[in-house]
Amino acid sequence: MTPPVFLVPPGTLAGAAPSDAITLSGPEGRHAATVRRIAAGESITLVDGSGASALATVTGISGKDVVHADVVSVVHEPDPRPAVVVVQALPKGDRGELAVELLTEVGVDEIVPWAAAHCVTQWRPDRRERAHRKWAEAALAAGKQSRRTRFLHVADLATTADLIGRVSASALALLLDETADEPIAGHTLPEAGEVLIVVGPEGGLSDDERERLTAAGAVRVRLGPSVMRTSSAGMAAAAVLLARSPRWSAPPVMPRTPPAGPEGVEG
Repeated sequence: MTPPVFLVPPGTLAGAAPSDAITLSGPEGRHAATVRRIAAGESITLVDGSGASALATVTGISGKDVVHADVVSVVHEPDPRPAVVVVQALPKGDRGELAVELLTEVGVDEIVPWAAAHCVTQWRPDRRERAHRKWAEAALAAGKQSRRTRFLHVADLATTADLIGRVSASALALLLDETADEPIAGHTLPEAGEVLIVVGPEGGLSDDERERLTAAGAVRVRLGPSVMRTSSAGMAAAAVLLARSPRWSAPPVMPRTPPAGPEGVEG
């Protein structure tokens, strides 16, 4: 069985080596010790969310929320090439968190919340921090669930003016537009840099947004024969592109339990 995943603070595994002692505490320690009832001798996977993961063996439990473990092996995931960023117009209700979950699971590196002109939902100044935190929490939970070692980053809320520079600086910027003639599947990804996918709101793109983003270098593309909801369109678009990149052909970057010997003893 695949060892369960637990999160440690960023940087914890940067210099970790086999036989190093690691302490899992706080909410993650409580989840391991009390909810999952992890016991001494069991294997667990630790991730720091910034590209490092470690296979560890539990050596003891202290109280209800502290787990002691020794590192068995450590793996460092290389920086993503190319980086895939989705600019997500704010969906209605809890579909924003759904979009974050789907984008995390498919392997997107960053999501940029976008206050597009036709968004029904708007993050008012007095609620912006709370709304952003909900997206970040959804990304964290989905990152653990999907066994990612490098978690999706939720950027600050962006306006259309903010996106112009980001589009111009990207190696490839694709604007999902149901009126476009060019299919997204026809594009070849760059080997490095940032690939930007811009997903409009359920109310559609405004003429001003379409003109300004394309003038900055974004290429209008259609996703398929049907129109998808804004909360799922980014995931589908990212999957199409990632399937054409080396990132999806490479094996998973996660430490594995050493194979057992002929008599059940690890060799």
